[in-house]
Amino acid sequence: MGEVSYTRRCDKMALKVGMSTPFDAPLYDFNRERGIEYRNCDALAAVFLIDGRVDDILPEGIEPYSDPPQGAIWISRYPFSTVGTYNEQISIIIVKDIHGDMGYYIPYIYVTNDAAMAAGRELAGAPKKMADISLKTEYDLIQGTLERPSGKRLITFTFKPVERAGGSVVDAYIPDPIPLLSVRHVPFVKNPSGGPTHLTQLISWYAEVDFHKDPKGERAVWMGPASITYDSPSLSDPVHKLKIDEVLAGLYFQFDMKLNVKEVQKDY
Repeated sequence: MGEVSYTRRCDKMALKVGMSTPFDAPLYDFNRERGIEYRNCDALAAVFLIDGRVDDILPEGIEPYSDPPQGAIWISRYPFSTVGTYNEQISIIIVKDIHGDMGYYIPYIYVTNDAAMAAGRELAGAPKKMADISLKTEYDLIQGTLERPSGKRLITFTFKPVERAGGSVVDAYIPDPIPLLSVRHVPFVKNPSGGPTHLTQLISWYAEVDFHKDPKGERAVWMGPASITYDSPSLSDPVHKLKIDEVLAGLYFQFDMKLNVKEVQKDY
């Protein structure tokens, strides 16, 4: 069963409170037990050393996991999910969470689907925006791009699959589950009664990735040379703030996935 709704009786109307608005036609539904489910996905991912400091991007209480800090970029294609079909680009800083454990903090994330954008922002605080995102194969290369608006190229990620990735490499950079962090924020609105009307929280959520396997049981994960360029920096979408010093690993993989929310780690 999904989210159980309830009815609040008022003098003039009854609101059926569900997972998202409008209540009689919700933008997305969310099953608290199963989370959001994905099938037959593929993605490019690269982990890199960040050139420079990232303190001004991180929320209070969160610090880089290593010195120098490490970051990652993912560009994914989701042909089926319970919030629809879409592509996604994620920029990540690898951090220590409130408990001192490793987490993947997300300062920037883009999608091509309104339900995925709303669910990400409202449930997990993922700062999703709509953008033009592609992932395609040409010749012996796989290329992912991010544009916002269309024609304004922010990221080009090019990868050449060369060999199967060893288990230690995959487990180091794509742990099971992947620990994700983001800040959920509901802005202030004046309340005549004087009560609080804003909300800012550090949310811990996670992704469970099930890699596809070939008939021999090998995971569908490939390593190879990866190049990432910030083609046209934008003050409106400053993904270039995660300046790339050295790419540590480039991966392409095919997978199924589940996303779910874990806990509120901090109230601000």
